[in-house]
Amino acid sequence: MNSFMNSFKLPAWVPVRNGKALAAPVLVIMMLSMMILPLPPFALDILFSFNIALSIIVLMTSMYTVKPLDFIAFPAVLLVSTMLRLSLNVASTRVVLTEGHAGPDAAGKVIEAFGHFLIGGNYTVGIVVFIILTIVNFTVVTKGAGRIAEVGARFALDAMPGKQMAIDADLNAGLIGEPEARARRKEVAMEAEFYGAMDGASKYVRGDAVAGIIITVINIVGGLVVGMVQHDLVFADALKNYTLLAIGDGLVAQIPSLIISTAAGIVVSRVSTDQDVGGQLITQLFAKPQVLYITGAIIGAMGLIPGMPHVAFLLLSALLCGAAYLSEERMKKEAAAKAEPAAVAAAPEAEEAGWQDLMPVDMLGLEVGYRLIPLVDKGQGGELLRRIKGIRKKFAQEVGFLSPPVHIRDDLELKPSAYRISLKGVEIGKGEANAGQFLAINPGMVTGSLPGAVTSDPAFGLPATWIDASLREQAQTMGYTVVDSGTVVATHLNHLINSHAADLLGRQEVQQLLDHLGKEAPKLVEDLVPKLISLAALQKVLQNLLSEGVHIRDMRTIIETLSEHAARVQDPSELTALVRVALGRSIVQQIFPTETELSVMTLDSKLERLLMQALQASGPEGSGIEPGLADTLIMQTETAVRHQEQLGLTPVLLVAGPLRSLLARFLRRGMPQLKVLSHAELPDSKTIKVTSLVGGQA
Repeated sequence: MNSFMNSFKLPAWVPVRNGKALAAPVLVIMMLSMMILPLPPFALDILFSFNIALSIIVLMTSMYTVKPLDFIAFPAVLLVSTMLRLSLNVASTRVVLTEGHAGPDAAGKVIEAFGHFLIGGNYTVGIVVFIILTIVNFTVVTKGAGRIAEVGARFALDAMPGKQMAIDADLNAGLIGEPEARARRKEVAMEAEFYGAMDGASKYVRGDAVAGIIITVINIVGGLVVGMVQHDLVFADALKNYTLLAIGDGLVAQIPSLIISTAAGIVVSRVSTDQDVGGQLITQLFAKPQVLYITGAIIGAMGLIPGMPHVAFLLLSALLCGAAYLSEERMKKEAAAKAEPAAVAAAPEAEEAGWQDLMPVDMLGLEVGYRLIPLVDKGQGGELLRRIKGIRKKFAQEVGFLSPPVHIRDDLELKPSAYRISLKGVEIGKGEANAGQFLAINPGMVTGSLPGAVTSDPAFGLPATWIDASLREQAQTMGYTVVDSGTVVATHLNHLINSHAADLLGRQEVQQLLDHLGKEAPKLVEDLVPKLISLAALQKVLQNLLSEGVHIRDMRTIIETLSEHAARVQDPSELTALVRVALGRSIVQQIFPTETELSVMTLDSKLERLLMQALQASGPEGSGIEPGLADTLIMQTETAVRHQEQLGLTPVLLVAGPLRSLLARFLRRGMPQLKVLSHAELPDSKTIKVTSLVGGQA
């Protein structure tokens, strides 16, 4: 018996213990059952009351929803509530036609109460009012909400590429991490799906309004026929019973329909902020005392006109003026609370100059104009502070050491919206960021132009335009990458930090790297510094790597390579070349993340022989290259680099090992995007495809 019971198990997909998973199937089965099985009047009363309560819950939830995605189940709720109303209409119609001859309470107390409430003894008025309610629901509320959902779905789909590019830009700038980027991408996709689902679900509500009118007419006409033919009722009694039942049935269904349609309109028509609808109405509609004073004066003047309802107009005018006065007083108190009293301090007596007056130079500095102070003020949110922390964290994870902290201060000599980035007290970058506006960057594939101040992206020099916040969605739809002013400064700072990584690596940072590695491999560090190589020589090797864009995360390989060769080689340039060979796999991975076939440029054999001869004659510094040969090399390389970029390839020049260091230094200044590799640095698992030949025309 036990073995039999053990063998009889429910499938894994059956949610036996999860009541939430059973709720939806049970509800659907109940709705289908109501269309087929007869229901007693008491059950109809319970279900109609539940339908009204459900519609009120949906309306209140939509009122207190901050963002549309906070109520992402709304399209499904809209569909289920519509099907519930239709199921109740079918069930109540069966009861009305079969039991309507017994009296107005034949279909339950709820239908009778709503019928008496609306008709009030006059059937013509009741029918007209019911039709008006249905028309308002169908032609105004439901149709308007459906149109807003349709437009919102189209704009959400059009804006998806721009939003995805903005997320990628924040991720590349180190402003967000990969988990947050995935969450934001998911939110963008869910937003488009939400508006699309709302557009489709609104069609059900419109059909429900039409069905309500048709069902009511059928109940009246069918009830008259059934009552007079089958139950021998006189026309007046049949009209009284079945009209009251039909109107009550239609009203008890249309009122929840109207409430849920209103909720749908609220959800799709609101603009996403950090406030719910009630907060937006109070803070925006009644926030300006001047508006309330003027409105109160106009209403009061209308109340003085002869023939007007003086009490209503004058009372409303007094309420508006009182609300304006209270709002004005509240604003004054808030302004006084924020104002800081100016402390007048006596001028201190002049002191002698001392060493404390000598201020050290900041390694990294960011100076901002006064309009950008809210971006860096912790008391005002200071979003840029959080982003700078993210930049330093991402830099440490990718490059391999922790950059110095960024010292931020305001500078009244700068323009109000300008900023300046300095390295060791020397300016390395500057730009402007308009607080409250967005920078629409043209990545090269936009579909139109935007009104605003034309400028260029301070980090990469791409054409851009400063636009108002109201144009943000339009710009994203047109293909622009739209970022706020804080992101502009953070991206520029991130670009400059990566470009000057070699200058940021000082002796202190190198010692910190050794201390960090020494916790895991103390013997490895002790055998190298200072026994075989000095701290200054190690710093020079690491700076050489960073100056050519090579990350130093793999410090273990770097230390092991130096330990192997430092006993016989002391020149930092030669040591750098040896370390690059050891790091060849990671260098190639950094340049070609996924490719197995490397598309590279190479030197023409004739040009390569000339360069080798020049190198042998002048030494490793390459100072003896004649001007004509240097000009030819630069022109041919620039042509090849442009060809690579037109093909969408990374410009990489593959040369012989002795020439790599010479050409990397010689070509770096004019073509910083060019990477120079030697044959020894390529791993055996990679294949080479030569796409351009430098010096082929020489």
